Amino acid sequence: MLGRTANSLFWMFRYLERSENTARLLEAALRMALTRDVTTAQEEWRSVVSTLGIRQLYQEHHEDFDGQAAWNFVLRDKANPASVREMFAAVRSNARVARTNISSEVWTSVNESYLKLDPMLVRPISQSAVGEVVSTIRRSGTRVHGALDGSMLRNEGFHFARAGTFIERAESTARILDMKYFLLLPSLSYVGSSLDSGQWDQVLRSVAGASAYSWLNAGQIEARGIVEFLILDDRFPRSLAFCRNALRENLAALARMHGDRGSCHELMSDADAHISSLSVDEILERGLHEFLIDFMSRNAAIADAIADDYRFLA
Repeated sequence: MLGRTANSLFWMFRYLERSENTARLLEAALRMALTRDVTTAQEEWRSVVSTLGIRQLYQEHHEDFDGQAAWNFVLRDKANPASVREMFAAVRSNARVARTNISSEVWTSVNESYLKLDPMLVRPISQSAVGEVVSTIRRSGTRVHGALDGSMLRNEGFHFARAGTFIERAESTARILDMKYFLLLPSLSYVGSSLDSGQWDQVLRSVAGASAYSWLNAGQIEARGIVEFLILDDRFPRSLAFCRNALRENLAALARMHGDRGSCHELMSDADAHISSLSVDEILERGLHEFLIDFMSRNAAIADAIADDYRFLA
């Protein structure tokens, strides 16, 4: 497979995952904002913009963190090159480049989702419309992922697409947990407290984990348990452990197909050795923020190595 095609598949699914994760974050913030006073709601929107890494850019164009200004900036503002509208356009553009290496079902899912979503993002989005827009983004992601899983040959293209998915998913979960934990838990003395069960429930909703966590923990919301669930529980498909395992499997499949291991496989092994034996108490004792920053750094290094090993820019 040409490096350019591999690059398009990898980034097509990174952008798809990023747009879906952004929609989940917005959906959780909308739910929280409806139940809080104006000041708390503004802090919630500030945390969303900060989590997405666009706070400085946002503040260049807006004085405060009003909900409507925030979600329009995140979803469609031309001043934001990382808006969901731009990301979904990149999904479609990459799908077009890789057209002969994806199934017709995947292409149709991407194209139809784009044609439905883009007109919704052309004009400013009102409070009455934002819920439907966010739901459409989520459904689009689910549809494309389903088409990939149900119709694609398990060849190089499939594994590059899945590698991009799990690189991006791990990054998103780590960012959300790091930002929310920093805002909600000012010191370790609060670990295990019911500091704000509504906010911690919102953390879970941001990663589509509220139902799964509640089922496993009899509805008990507490910080330590949520941290353990989102980092170490390999049964949950958005946990760091699950993403790491899935990425390892897809990289291993690529190594078998190419008959060679590259630097990305070595970095993957190093990352496994670093965190596979850690308990949640060890992570908290050493520092959750430090752990997550290290995880994201290793995750980014693996992504860069995949691009180098498989000559994405060749």
